[in-house]
Amino acid sequence: MLRKIQLPYLGQRVVKTSVAVFLCLIFYYLRGYDEGTISAEAAISAIICMQPYVHDTREYAINRISGTLLGAFWGFLFLLIVPMFPIQGIPLYALMGLGTLISLYSAVVIRKPDTSGLAAIVFICVVIAYPQVEFPLDQAFHRVLDVLVGTFIAIGVNVFRLPRVKLRNQLFFIHTKDLSQDHLSQIPSSVLFRLSYLNRDGARICMISEHAPAFFISQICQIRLNAPMIVMDGAGIYDANENIYLSTNCIPPESSEWLMGKLNSMGLSYFIYTVNKNRNFIYHHGTMSQEEQKVMQRMRRSPYRHYLNDDSFDLKDIVYMKIVAREERAERIWRDIKDLLPQSGLRGVFRPQPGLDGGASIYFYASDATVDHAKKQVLERIRAGHPELQPREITVAAKYHSEHEAIRLLHTLGNAYEPLHLTHWIRKMFSRSL
Repeated sequence: MLRKIQLPYLGQRVVKTSVAVFLCLIFYYLRGYDEGTISAEAAISAIICMQPYVHDTREYAINRISGTLLGAFWGFLFLLIVPMFPIQGIPLYALMGLGTLISLYSAVVIRKPDTSGLAAIVFICVVIAYPQVEFPLDQAFHRVLDVLVGTFIAIGVNVFRLPRVKLRNQLFFIHTKDLSQDHLSQIPSSVLFRLSYLNRDGARICMISEHAPAFFISQICQIRLNAPMIVMDGAGIYDANENIYLSTNCIPPESSEWLMGKLNSMGLSYFIYTVNKNRNFIYHHGTMSQEEQKVMQRMRRSPYRHYLNDDSFDLKDIVYMKIVAREERAERIWRDIKDLLPQSGLRGVFRPQPGLDGGASIYFYASDATVDHAKKQVLERIRAGHPELQPREITVAAKYHSEHEAIRLLHTLGNAYEPLHLTHWIRKMFSRSL
């Protein structure tokens, strides 16, 4: 069966670059150039200078102009000096190579190494037509003009934006499972970059994870989140900036005692996850199975969790408990115990175990330790300083499939956070009419 083709998201940089090239060609067309004489250097310069963000475009533009002037200067000197000597063929090309070396090295001398390649390109563009060049100054001037036209058109296109409004009164919820394959996989760097940009721009994003924060802290440590995370399937609220738990919804001690007694009577081994003084402590009870050993070996790699082999935990610190087994056995256990949980103040979750082929896990939480309950808590915390805050969940229809889908999700969030001003006004008027 053929897999459905997933086309990449059409980014603004692609569209803006195409528009800038079109405007460069129109510029020369309006100046009276025909199709055979339109300069390609302006379009090339626009392509090089166009960057995802305006700040980057300006930086590239400054480098582009500096390199252009430097290369044009050495090209002009070359066209002035070389005609004094009857040089052709290989000696001429050797001098052009020497001129390229001088252009590259001079950029390093003036401490502009990023402009060296551009200087060499412009130098070659100026001298390549020799000895057909009749007016060296005109040749150098027009090459500089071509590059400047493309550079400034690129800046203009990138700076131009349709009026937008930033909805700082929105709290966006996204699931980490929509950003990576699973909690054992790395979040793609492009996804982290986009997420970081949205947070720097002021978007309030609450990330929701089915797992403890240890799985993601090392990946998002460079991102300053504007809202706490919901972790452990709603059983905890975590401040990733300060690396502290703001709250945990632990299993009531009497419920923990009942569950451990039930699991022991069934001859099952299990993990016990606790939070004490903002640290995760994980205990194992019973004889460890091969499946549990595989999971343990992988989880031990994280420096954010602490594994203990004793029973020195306090019942009031238990956030959740977990069984790991082969899928068929886990399903039998789940059928035997799921109907008994509500009456004991517990809720259970059955899901596949990443990193364990044919394995599954059963999680046990307090009955009110849910994502919806945690969302209300996060809203209450932030509304203490921003009473106008409104929640909004951004998610995808299907399970994570590729990096492109994660980027598309964040673009959807970005458009929701910063919609076109006209679109926002129409929606606002429509909601008032209702």
